[in-house]
Amino acid sequence: MPRSNQGILAFPEDDKDAPHEAPWTVAQLNREVRACLEGRLGKVWVQGEISNLRRQPSGHQYFSLKDEAAQVSCVLFRSAGAGAPALRDGLKVEISGEISVYEPRGQYQIIVRRVQPRGAGELEARLRALQEKLRAEGLFEQARKKPLPPHPVRVGVVTSPAGAAIRDFLHVLRRRAPHIAVVIAPVRVQGRGAAAEIARAVSQFAEPARSGFPAVDVIVVTRGGGSLEDLWEFNEETVARAIAASAVPVISAVGHEIDFTTSDLAADVRAATPSAAAEILSSDRAETLDRLRSFLRRLHRDAGVHLAGHTARLELRTASGVFRAPLRRIGDLRQETDDLRGRAKASASSALGVLQQRADKARAILAARSPATRLASWSERLTALRHRREQAASAILRQSRQRHARHAHALELLGPRQTLARGFTITMDAQRRPLTSAEQAAREKEIVTLFADGEIKSEPV
Repeated sequence: MPRSNQGILAFPEDDKDAPHEAPWTVAQLNREVRACLEGRLGKVWVQGEISNLRRQPSGHQYFSLKDEAAQVSCVLFRSAGAGAPALRDGLKVEISGEISVYEPRGQYQIIVRRVQPRGAGELEARLRALQEKLRAEGLFEQARKKPLPPHPVRVGVVTSPAGAAIRDFLHVLRRRAPHIAVVIAPVRVQGRGAAAEIARAVSQFAEPARSGFPAVDVIVVTRGGGSLEDLWEFNEETVARAIAASAVPVISAVGHEIDFTTSDLAADVRAATPSAAAEILSSDRAETLDRLRSFLRRLHRDAGVHLAGHTARLELRTASGVFRAPLRRIGDLRQETDDLRGRAKASASSALGVLQQRADKARAILAARSPATRLASWSERLTALRHRREQAASAILRQSRQRHARHAHALELLGPRQTLARGFTITMDAQRRPLTSAEQAAREKEIVTLFADGEIKSEPV
């Protein structure tokens, strides 16, 4: 503890543990702790129970993961939580993520990257990771899914020919729509290598021109129910990508209603069972016949109504005067044409007269406002201004010359040469600087006396 000396706190001078350099700031300490934790522990895989779950409007989720003895803060950002199960307080989960420190509060936490219910196992974790990857690529987007044709004629089925799924599918299809042809691509639906066979069969149905397979309207990928391990081949990435890449619509009918595989997510339509897939593709035969009979009755009724209407209109026209006396109608039309022609001619003449009057009036206005008259007046004014300018310039030049002559004569009269001509002299030193007093001349070794007709050099006495 620091000692007090007259009210001043001071650390003991003999404290060997006292730092010998500037102390860290709290921010520096938290930054160093964060670097230490992230560098040494990095990614972790932890199980526990969720508590104090808080969801933010941004989509991020904050919670504590606890067990009987301790708890740790966790954050699941929205980008990582897209494929995560719905979290709730009390849910026992396994999470993977990175250890970090939230520096503003000095709180260490786990940044969660993946969440799964406890006990789901490695297989389910792989499945979730794959589905998250494909979902991020957009393979499950609803916008890329293709609609099924309303009346398929030929269906390609990718399945085991010995399984119960194909029997259920064919039984329903033959009962409801026996006219639909079925082409089966036999594949294994379980075991190593089965996924490659399924994907290859889907691709061959999707590209009949290159594979030699018959062209089909819809592809059905199906098998019966089973455990996650039994259905695993339909969760493989190669199958999902083949289904997503198919130009032909694909129905996935794998397992029972509670089963949900990656192929179901990638397919254009998911059917709960093989029988449900057959029902989606077919409509009931009796229902189809009833609809056709209804359409036929409606066609007969509508055709009768249209025929009766057209017959009545035809009888009305044949009873009119046009058909009874066509020449009279033609004469009426000719007279009407002549009348219209005369009215058009009169109207045109009247309009032309009005336009002629307007043109004459406009011509008179233009003549009165012709620029030629104004140009002549402006030309005369310009000539007068030019003459006045020349006279003014000559007068100014004459005055300037007279003023210059007077100034030159005055300068000549006041100049030194006129003074010398009147008998005066100018005395200068050897550098030809004028001397204004005898005292100045006495100090010089040689002086120059300037007369009107020359100069004399002398020495002062």
